[in-house]
Order: sequence, then structure tokens, then C-alpha cells
Amino acid sequence: QVQLVESGGGLVQAGGSLRLSCVASGIDFSFYGISWYRQGPEKQRELVARITTTGSTNYGDSLKGRFTVSRDNAKKTAYLQIDSLKPEDTAVYLCYAAWSSRGRNYWGQGTQVTVSS
Repeated sequence: QVQLVESGGGLVQAGGSLRLSCVASGIDFSFYGISWYRQGPEKQRELVARITTTGSTNYGDSLKGRFTVSRDNAKKTAYLQIDSLKPEDTAVYLCYAAWSSRGRNYWGQGTQVTVSS
């Protein structure tokens, strides 16, 4: 059974930092590109960051600079470091794994990040 389990969210004051984790099981993690998305209250889901199987990264528009995505294939874990948190970063952050050439993709359940002003 495939599982993506996010953790590391919580309530934090503006200006603080968090590191989110996404632990995978049931997949050959190294073959999957990993993306982090977020969905804020009454907002559409948006791409935050993506890391490919080779470690290349890209970030959503206007998000580069405060977000850093990384992965540890040996631990089957992806990370999202968020610095200088702002209230508008409040959202559920979701992990997405995709092996595009095989048409396989999976979502995690998400972890809530709440930033107080």
C-alpha cells in the first residue's frame, strides 16, 4: 500500500521557520519526482516547490527565496523548509509523488501550517 505522510506543520508566529517532511512507503521513492503544494482557506491549490529524481528544483511563482525543497532517497523522505513565515503562508501543505513515464502519482493527506501575525 502506498502512503505519503506529511508532518512538521503547526502554529508558528510570523517570521518563524518550519521544516515539513514527507515520508513515503510502498513506492520506489528514487524514481518519483516530489512536489509540494499548498491550499489556503478559500484558495486554489498552488504549487510551492518541486524536486526531480536528479535533484533539480523549481518553485512556484513569487515563492522562491523563502522555500527550499530537498530529498533523501535513502530515507524515502522529502523536505520543505519554509523561512520567514507570513500569515499568507497559512495553508494545508500536501506532498505529491509522480512517476510520469509510468503514469503513477500519489497524494499525501497534508499537514496544516498556521502562521499568526
